[in-house]
Amino acid sequence: MKTIKVGMIQMEVLFCQPKQNLAKAAKLVKKAVDAGAQICVIPECMDLGWGTPRAAELAEPIPGKNSDELCKIAKDNQVYIVSGITEKTDDRIYNSALLISDEGKILGKHRKINVLTGVEDVYAIGDRLSVIETKFGKIGIDICADNAVQSLSIGHTLARMGAEMILSPCAWAVLPDRDPVKEPYGNEWHVPYSHLSSIYHIPVIGVSNVGQVTEGAWKGWKAIGNSIAYGRAGNLLKVLPYGEEAECVEVITVETEKEEMCGTKLSEYVYERIGYKVD
Repeated sequence: MKTIKVGMIQMEVLFCQPKQNLAKAAKLVKKAVDAGAQICVIPECMDLGWGTPRAAELAEPIPGKNSDELCKIAKDNQVYIVSGITEKTDDRIYNSALLISDEGKILGKHRKINVLTGVEDVYAIGDRLSVIETKFGKIGIDICADNAVQSLSIGHTLARMGAEMILSPCAWAVLPDRDPVKEPYGNEWHVPYSHLSSIYHIPVIGVSNVGQVTEGAWKGWKAIGNSIAYGRAGNLLKVLPYGEEAECVEVITVETEKEEMCGTKLSEYVYERIGYKVD
């Protein structure tokens, strides 16, 4: 059994302002490390904001200027970082996430697969999954709607590949007139997160940004944080504050343990427990 301290960096992301966003991330990561964090999770598309139609103009390659700055933040603070980032290749833009070591080395990259309706013209679809071996064990990375109930095959696959925890940069947003009392937010994530964590006995953590959505198909919506963490027994560990101004840093403790079952034995176990259905 391993005990790991994870910093949940629920930060405001300004659209198309990578320099300011990276500077903010550096300050919040240091705050989390000062509180004991060994791994920090930073929101989806933290450099440019999620869904901006200017991604093709402003995105950087990986390695590149923005990923280099994230690597510097990790190295300066001697902390592992999982961060969303916008990635430019020769002819495509990806909604990506990086796993960076405490030495500032990129250990792994995920490109979002479940790209939401309305931004298909912004981001290309990711074409692979992987888990990354680290000193904390095997870490699986996905992004936001990759963990939606309709896309649970992604989380199942990461767990079947041996992930001992799943970390997910997110950008959760609601309409500006949504009343959180009359219409509470979060069940759409609590259901799949608790499902994956309880079936595979792994922590599942999603960290969202906060602030106004000022560009793209969802312009006028507001990002509301409400980041969540589930423990390895399917237990809810933490819900961060809700609201467009709810920027905060929270360091939580999670426990991980390598699953002894694998392959057919694990698939039979999963089938017996859930029959491939989610309540």
